Amino acid sequence: MNQKHLLTLHDWSTEDITETLTVADKLKKELKAGIKHPILAGKTLGMIFSKSSTRTRVSFQTGIYQLGGQGIFLSSNDIQLGRGESIYDTANVLSRYVDGIMIRTFKQSDVEDLAKYGTVPVINGLTDLVHPCQVLADMQTVAEKKGKLEGLKLAYIGDGNNMAHSYLYGCAKLGMDVSIATPVGYECNAEVVENAKNDARATGSNVVVTYDPVEAISNADVVCTDTWCSMGQEAEKEEKIKHFSGYQVNTELFSKAKEDAIFLHCLPAYRGYEVTEEIIDGPHSVIFDEAENRLHAQKAVMALLMAD
Repeated sequence: MNQKHLLTLHDWSTEDITETLTVADKLKKELKAGIKHPILAGKTLGMIFSKSSTRTRVSFQTGIYQLGGQGIFLSSNDIQLGRGESIYDTANVLSRYVDGIMIRTFKQSDVEDLAKYGTVPVINGLTDLVHPCQVLADMQTVAEKKGKLEGLKLAYIGDGNNMAHSYLYGCAKLGMDVSIATPVGYECNAEVVENAKNDARATGSNVVVTYDPVEAISNADVVCTDTWCSMGQEAEKEEKIKHFSGYQVNTELFSKAKEDAIFLHCLPAYRGYEVTEEIIDGPHSVIFDEAENRLHAQKAVMALLMAD
């Protein structure tokens, strides 16, 4: 591993990502076999949560424990990042106490600044721009179900948000074709799209952004969506529902994908909005395998970044 931090997957090489997925598979197999792996014995992970989360907190805290270390939960009530204390001071102080920092927050710049000013590895647990840990787990899940990643097509239908951005980066780095369909006005960040297209040229994959969900999902091996209203956007819910009504992943739309396509959703899901019950609770859905793999993928990230 040639990286000190996980800020975005765009920063990582294809080799960095594949190494992480290999380690994630190994740690998962060892856990299932009852083999302990105290790779981070005596290490402490500081976990900063400006945004709450079930999966992120439980998977990181369980993961660091299974690796022999411990996690310290720091909520917005415990730490006032960039408000009561500067990020510079926070990064320097925490670096004297812990061996790594995981942060789940709003601004990508907070994550970047923690890495810039601190001296310990920083892991992006989610920002409004990207969600790299989730996509590592998703790639692990796809590889388990399909036996490969390179050459597959992943379709994402919905908001051009942090999940869409992370699929663009992850697929482009791993040689997967990726198609993103969003409504007008909810497009992906233009810089992210351009970065992904540049990454895709190196791996031979294809990046498509469109407003047509049928075009995006056609012949897809993997179909993904996300909530239409991310945390902090609840006031926009009714307006968004109007714009997203044609972007629901339902039986009719899913039929345009390959017959053996799998369905992913990072959760929490809102059945009847971005996806119907028939799809998310049906035979194509692998959402709970995907959720489990957050544990294994993040353990791999911590093991590779935090071990001596």
